[in-house]
Amino acid sequence: MKLSQLALVLEGGGMRGAFTAGVIDYFLENKIYFPYVIGVSAGASNGISYASRQQGRARFGDIDLLKIRPYIGLKHMLKGNGYIDLDYIFYEYPDSLYPYDFKTYKESKAEFVMVTTDSITGKACYLKEKQVEKRLVDICRASCSLPFMCPMGEVDGIPMVDGGVSDPLPVEHAIEAGYKSQIIVLTRNKGYRKDEKQIHIPSFIYKKYPNLKASLKIRARRYNETLDLIERLEESGIVKVIRPVRKLEVGRVEKDLNKLTDLYKQGFEEASRVMGGVNIDTIQYF
Repeated sequence: MKLSQLALVLEGGGMRGAFTAGVIDYFLENKIYFPYVIGVSAGASNGISYASRQQGRARFGDIDLLKIRPYIGLKHMLKGNGYIDLDYIFYEYPDSLYPYDFKTYKESKAEFVMVTTDSITGKACYLKEKQVEKRLVDICRASCSLPFMCPMGEVDGIPMVDGGVSDPLPVEHAIEAGYKSQIIVLTRNKGYRKDEKQIHIPSFIYKKYPNLKASLKIRARRYNETLDLIERLEESGIVKVIRPVRKLEVGRVEKDLNKLTDLYKQGFEEASRVMGGVNIDTIQYF
């Protein structure tokens, strides 16, 4: 299994993405650069730093930034910024605290894809951008726009929300792109499944977006079906999965820095353990 034949698939999960931050820092420290990376929600926001080869940047955004400015909480929602202040995360802090290395990202030969959900059609969009930094950030912010908790994002004039609504685990899309062999980073323990009881969405919420509401109602079933597929592929040896092995103590909007740091460390450790059994050629894609 050569690195040039492998895709990296990154699940979302809100602040559980601290696990993914640990995984990608292991990859960057060991100069493991995949030719194709696809991320959803927190997987996109962590993946964007992996794509620019900035070790430590994902950890900074997921953990260290909370020490400087707590960007999660009801006060942000009351101001109209959402429970998680995505505008601060994507448009303010990078300019002043940790600039994005768009030059390195642009010059990389690797393909980086982010999944969003088109609020009008309710379908997944698989978006890339290597020419305009603002559009790249817009896509990432849209991919992270949690329904009910954050304002919608907008890309090319289209209102969009979290890619996890329409394709939370884009394994099949990576296969369609030509990458049957994959390293998949999950942010839940093995065996986890969502409750498929249909959620009730009040009529006044997303009133203008009936297709989005329809997708929200089946997101749990779609997620569970893809997890079933991943576990079958894992058993057959086609994919390798990196996931938390200890009981999760971190929630979607976790603010406890100790818990987040522990999850980050677990991600680094699990990446080292799993990748130790994978024979790859560490080609740098620049």
